[in-house]
Amino acid sequence: MTTLDRGGPGAPPGPPPGAGRGRPTTGDDARERRRALAGRLDAKGSPYLFIAPFFLLFGVFGLFPLLYTVWVSLHEWSLIGGNEGFVGLDNYVRLATDGKFWNALYNTIGIFAIAVVPQLLMALLLADLLNRRLRWSGFFRIGLILPYVTSIAAVAIVFGQLFGPQFGMVNYLLELAGVDPVDWRGEKYASWVAIAVMIDWRWTGYNALIYLAAMQAVPRDVYEAAAIDGASRLRQFWQITIPLLRPTIIFTVIIATIGQMQLFTEPAVFGTDGAMNGGTQSQFQTVMMLVYQEAFRYGNYGYGSAIAWMLFLLIVLFSLLNVLVTSRIRSAT
Repeated sequence: MTTLDRGGPGAPPGPPPGAGRGRPTTGDDARERRRALAGRLDAKGSPYLFIAPFFLLFGVFGLFPLLYTVWVSLHEWSLIGGNEGFVGLDNYVRLATDGKFWNALYNTIGIFAIAVVPQLLMALLLADLLNRRLRWSGFFRIGLILPYVTSIAAVAIVFGQLFGPQFGMVNYLLELAGVDPVDWRGEKYASWVAIAVMIDWRWTGYNALIYLAAMQAVPRDVYEAAAIDGASRLRQFWQITIPLLRPTIIFTVIIATIGQMQLFTEPAVFGTDGAMNGGTQSQFQTVMMLVYQEAFRYGNYGYGSAIAWMLFLLIVLFSLLNVLVTSRIRSAT
């Protein structure tokens, strides 16, 4: 047996006493563990804390009123008496057979069709013009946004005077052109045109600036290469600009659909009677005007809530149709 085996003077020192039982925890180690835990919680929990205010506000002012509207629509509800009894789906059955609702829906979709399509086309053309190298381009861009920042009530009042049946400027110009005056408030489709002009005047510039921002993100090299190959400006617009702006166009179409299905202020002020009838024969009464009339004028909160909820479902349906159509177009190209 050697000296090392016997643990003699030449043997290496053994482990210190208590080494196998672990090192005692000190205050510094505890603080380090707390810092590490706080760092992990901060990295994982901070994003949720940042977005929590939005979801709290949305829950209080958005989700709760939406769900409460469903509850009210299932009851007979009035301003003075409140909940007067559960009626189930009676309000929705009445809605399905109510000619006023279908007339308001027809008016809403009709105004939407003749307002949104020309609006987005004009916005595209204006954006393409401003995308060129023009003098005073900043001045023209500011001019495009001015109608949007103008009070919508003031816009409706001014255009109501312009489309006046007797002394309106539009009828005066039509008479100069040899065209008979038009009763803009009394005729159904004429009133749609007048309201659509108001909508287009206010929103065309807003959408044009959105398209302009998207156009300026397109590399200039693409247009220069197309010009070298002999492509005209019109061909560049249809074969380069439009395909590259497809996501932006989809966005504006969906936003315009949501906005126009909730159309209220322009036809309400255009009517001038304050009763939300939308003309003598309800020729331009929209769904939102009918909701206001039933709930706040007649006090039928249950029926008004049913109309509002049905409008919400229609907006969701139209948005899904837009997404489906655009996805089909994207897959086809």
